[in-house]
Amino acid sequence: MIYLPNPTPSPLIAIVGPTGSGKSALALSLASRFRAEVINCDSVQLYRHFDIGSAKLKADEWQGVPHHMIDILDPDELSSAGDYARLARQTAREIAARNNLPIVVGGTGFYLRAMLDGLFEGPGRSESLRARLTAREARRKGSLHRILRRLDARAASRIHPNDRNKLIRAIEICLLARRSVSELHESGARPLEDFTFGLIAPDPPRTELYRLLDARCEAMYESGLLDEVRAILSLGYTGNEKPFESLGYQQALREIRGEFTRAEALEETRKQTRRYAKRQWTWFKKDTRVSWIPGFGHDPHVQRLAEETLLNSHAALAGFLL
Repeated sequence: MIYLPNPTPSPLIAIVGPTGSGKSALALSLASRFRAEVINCDSVQLYRHFDIGSAKLKADEWQGVPHHMIDILDPDELSSAGDYARLARQTAREIAARNNLPIVVGGTGFYLRAMLDGLFEGPGRSESLRARLTAREARRKGSLHRILRRLDARAASRIHPNDRNKLIRAIEICLLARRSVSELHESGARPLEDFTFGLIAPDPPRTELYRLLDARCEAMYESGLLDEVRAILSLGYTGNEKPFESLGYQQALREIRGEFTRAEALEETRKQTRRYAKRQWTWFKKDTRVSWIPGFGHDPHVQRLAEETLLNSHAALAGFLL
């Protein structure tokens, strides 16, 4: 399909925010009011078989709304933010060509930034450099973040000290390109054209969200998370594949290997999930384009207020109302 730029920008909605805040419920509510299709922006939901731990909606829960970018990768396939951005942009344009509204939903902030704002073309991977950096972090915890602070303080301020994958990639870029990540991003990023963005986020009270997340973690284990992990391993995967690094799966795998008891695995999943939600809040609060709606996305009041907020700020959305 040849893409021709649209002289009239089309609207695009993104529903962002911390895990457990009700983004999927809010997306389905808005899709019931607008002529819309959903684009997933959760990095784990891209992978087949990883369902329970990623809170992936089943197809029969989509309420007839087309969903894209779900179950498109096998567990041993790698997908970068740039890969995601290219496919998500193509999907958004195809939705707009059908005269429907793209609704991007998910909490993987770096993937969303890549889609909307673009990424520079960085150097390729160096497995030998990555191995050295991984070994260094194993010997001296926190060393990767200290290295990045020296190479690119701005990039270091945006990456959590425990996010090893992002730290390694940022250091790799700095060393191989001999320029800072921040400088490269500013000089080479191309934003998504032909769309106007409406970003919205449910913003529940933190203590209530943490209680919900604690209960959700327990429900994941009770609904068969370990059986799901065992089933994936039975397909011939080793447990070293990228999606096994995600919350819930990492801890479940350690329980299966005898490194955690059930109580330890559950407690670690709860702790890391709360920390992840806090990092997501911090990430999206820095984006001044996001309109925050107090409450959970499954609350009808939040859903009505979200619709009103979007319509008031993006007049073109009225043309997609059902």
